[in-house]
Amino acid sequence: MSTQSLHARDLGRRIFRRRVLLAALITLIVFLVLMWRAAFLQVDRHHHFAELAEKNRTRMLVIPPERGRIFDDGGRVVADNIATFSAQIVPEDVTNLHEELSILQTVLQLDDDTVKDLRERIRFGRSFAPQLVKSDLTPLEMAKLAQLKPWLSGVSIESTLKRVYPYRQLLAHVVGYVGRINAADLKRINPDEYEGTQYIGKSGIERQYEAELHGEPGYKEVEVDAVGRVVKVLKVVPPTPGEDIHLTLDVPLQGIAAAALGGYSGAVVAEDPNTGAIKAMVSRPSFDPNLFVDGISHKDYQALLQDPERPLFDRAMTATYPPGSTIKPVMALAGLQYGFLDPNKKFFAGPYFQIPGDSHHYRDWLRWGHGWVNLDDAITQSCDVYFYDLAFRMGIDKMHRFLTEFGLGQPTGIDLPGESSGLVPSPAWKRKTKNQPWYPGETVIAGIGQGYMLATVLQLAQTTSIIATSGKHMRPWLVASHEKAEAPIELKSPQFWGDVQKGMYDVVNGARGTARKIAAPYLIAGKTGTAQVFTVAQNARYIAKDLAKKLHDHAVFIGYAPFKDPKIAVAVLAEHGGSGSGTAAPVARRVMDYYLGYRPDQAVKAEFTQHGD
Repeated sequence: MSTQSLHARDLGRRIFRRRVLLAALITLIVFLVLMWRAAFLQVDRHHHFAELAEKNRTRMLVIPPERGRIFDDGGRVVADNIATFSAQIVPEDVTNLHEELSILQTVLQLDDDTVKDLRERIRFGRSFAPQLVKSDLTPLEMAKLAQLKPWLSGVSIESTLKRVYPYRQLLAHVVGYVGRINAADLKRINPDEYEGTQYIGKSGIERQYEAELHGEPGYKEVEVDAVGRVVKVLKVVPPTPGEDIHLTLDVPLQGIAAAALGGYSGAVVAEDPNTGAIKAMVSRPSFDPNLFVDGISHKDYQALLQDPERPLFDRAMTATYPPGSTIKPVMALAGLQYGFLDPNKKFFAGPYFQIPGDSHHYRDWLRWGHGWVNLDDAITQSCDVYFYDLAFRMGIDKMHRFLTEFGLGQPTGIDLPGESSGLVPSPAWKRKTKNQPWYPGETVIAGIGQGYMLATVLQLAQTTSIIATSGKHMRPWLVASHEKAEAPIELKSPQFWGDVQKGMYDVVNGARGTARKIAAPYLIAGKTGTAQVFTVAQNARYIAKDLAKKLHDHAVFIGYAPFKDPKIAVAVLAEHGGSGSGTAAPVARRVMDYYLGYRPDQAVKAEFTQHGD
């Protein structure tokens, strides 16, 4: 063997030994590192990991509070809670969100909108917060979910409380409804206060008094096994239930008012004029609030939106209408206050009024006019020409000032969301909104509550209460905590109240009163009105029977009783009812009958031919 070959073999052995030594050294270093790490974890970090292990063995479960119930004035439950089983999903426990939502949609027959809403709530909510999938689970649905539990790691079946509204459509606009907490809600609420809660007030009293009704969540610390099942309860902090709320509404009276409207769309508001307490507040047509609690279906919601009668629209305090002749008592007070009227002075009211130098005829409802009338006659017979003349002489600025001070053209402040302010027009308003000048003719028609003048039925009820109590101004309210007296309206002479009240008394009890057919054993004071839906041409006549129903005037009535000691003030508006005396006044009479404990032998009938308002 050559010297070169021996040298090469010796070099190979040295290289191999070095590699073996290097490998051994690396192995020793790795072993030492592992031993050091094990010692570090077992000794130095023992307490830390023991605590983590304990936390992994225990869980904190939120206990949602029971929502406060809502009662009417007689103690009847109008918003209640019932026990139900629901499916919930905790996002952080989900293995495959897309797959689990797909399974849930199939098993529980969820529509695409419901799943989309659920995804949004999961996206914007806390990962550990349970999200409601579906409530009111059937036994079959619960069995299917239990069978599929291995594929639904984040889904559980829980016993929960669900909001129900036993009176359904009757109180929907006032009581309102709760709905699932959605992405928009999550952005405005404190998540700590709503942890574990699935519902939040969306409208009406439910929304207005959300803070009081909701309560505060509690929690339960539990020990769980390896698969997450609760094996032991370690600590319980009970939730604080929400407050119960008692309304001033009376359910039977509400039912009487709704039934009295019959087939008409419209509103009825009944108020205690001495306190401002709302005793009935009806908006027809209505809707079933129970549909919204767990999320209304797309089909049902579209049906409500596309309904030409607009059942979701609150006609008592959101809708605005021309008040028509029901504004005349307030106009009379303004005329007396500013010295434009002498209640005993006679005025000749022909068939129409003309602005000096203008050929336009502002016609009276009575084609041949009323002849010589004083203030009492003008209110009793609802003489348009009398109030055309008053408005023209008073001017729009004084009218605006007085009607605004009287509470018109601004929210009443009732403890409900969504109230409209109505409108008392002025030249400044018209310039700002329409960039147009104010015309004298607009002042004239405003004097009988037409033109731009708008009011809610709630405002008309409040106006009636103020007149009934000679200026006492109570803010309308539904929950006692909201009761508040505003500054009373003071006139130059207390006799002015009496002059107008006497006219309203004769509307019902006088021989020529426009609402004389609703005269009762107790004394009612009131004022009829019609709110124009469209303007009749100068040389044309309004003939209701020749018009489609949607073009008929709205029927309006305001009134209070008993005359000497007012206990109830009522405002009624029946859309396209035509006659305040023939349609709206009998509704008010039925409400007053029930409230005052009078039961007539037969229903009030409307038998009018030439009746005016």
